[in-house]
Amino acid sequence: MSRDLPPNCRRIEYEERTVAAKSPSKQELKEAYFAIYDNTFLDLVGPSPTAEAVLSRRYKFAHEAPVYMPNQDAVYFTSNVLRDKDKHNPHIEITKASRQADGTWTCEKVDTDVSMGNGAINYRHQILFCAQGTKMHPGGIVAMDIKPPYKTKTLVDGYHGRLFNSVNDIVTHTDGSIWFTDPTYGFEQDFREKPKLPNQVYRFDPDTGDIRVVADGFGMPNGLCFSPDEQTMYITDTDAVHPLASEIFDPTRVGTIYAFDVIKRHGSHFLTNRRVFAMADTWIPDGIKCDLQGNVYSGCGDGVNVWNAGGRLIGKIMIPSGSANFCFMRPGEILILSEEKVWEAKIGEGVQGALLHNLGIEVKPKM
Repeated sequence: MSRDLPPNCRRIEYEERTVAAKSPSKQELKEAYFAIYDNTFLDLVGPSPTAEAVLSRRYKFAHEAPVYMPNQDAVYFTSNVLRDKDKHNPHIEITKASRQADGTWTCEKVDTDVSMGNGAINYRHQILFCAQGTKMHPGGIVAMDIKPPYKTKTLVDGYHGRLFNSVNDIVTHTDGSIWFTDPTYGFEQDFREKPKLPNQVYRFDPDTGDIRVVADGFGMPNGLCFSPDEQTMYITDTDAVHPLASEIFDPTRVGTIYAFDVIKRHGSHFLTNRRVFAMADTWIPDGIKCDLQGNVYSGCGDGVNVWNAGGRLIGKIMIPSGSANFCFMRPGEILILSEEKVWEAKIGEGVQGALLHNLGIEVKPKM
């Protein structure tokens, strides 16, 4: 049954989804809006959804690793790979974006020694960063203080003596373990040495030092997250994109989200029953997160795509120039990174990210 649409929403009709000649235009998007593929998405976006650009720069300062710190009402994130005018000296910046009392946003660079930071997550009053490393400095998992001078400590940088390739994204389990992906993008972008390990997913116990491979067989393992009950893990494979290839995007390679059952055997967690959860129809699914209802969100070529727990695409937050990553903030708020801009989306007040909830971090609604 059709329902009236709130403002800033557009329904994607049957033929637009099923007949290629009538599908939505892939021309450059000028304004953000909410694409409704299924009426259940209307329950998520609420009666008056909005998406507004709140920060803007003339370079790709907003790419990955958005981490919301409720006690600061601030988000930390990383830039894309930046290079000097002569295209040397690859580096990545970390930015802290803070919301002011009037709702506006300001940002400042974080001066720290995380080497080519990428994905990140909240961790014991700190932030865990994926340090991709350089040809001179190994990457790994790095804990950073959230107050100046932003001291860091490397927790792990390799698998039993073999250095990681370029650690990409990270999530934690309520048992304290750290799970992360390690593709070879650093080597492909010419800031890491030749890989010494396959493209894999790892589980690390920071209390015991135990590190295990928990999944392989990926082209480029990238984003990962747990379902709210931690019974399912979602992992994105972004093998369709290779930044320095003659053709950056290859539509015949995977841009897919895989789902795994998380089981426990002999005192250890394993990932089993690998299956295709969803494929992005535009570009690739990169960063990935769940809300408390089990819906799955991923940053894709046209914005943030949303699937229900059964893998059905129910809607999109369409963002000009797309989005690689995003984070939930207070209930009903999502901060979306879009390279040269940062967007704040406001949706239904009951929508809350599962990550901070599972970590036991209280996030209070706006008063």
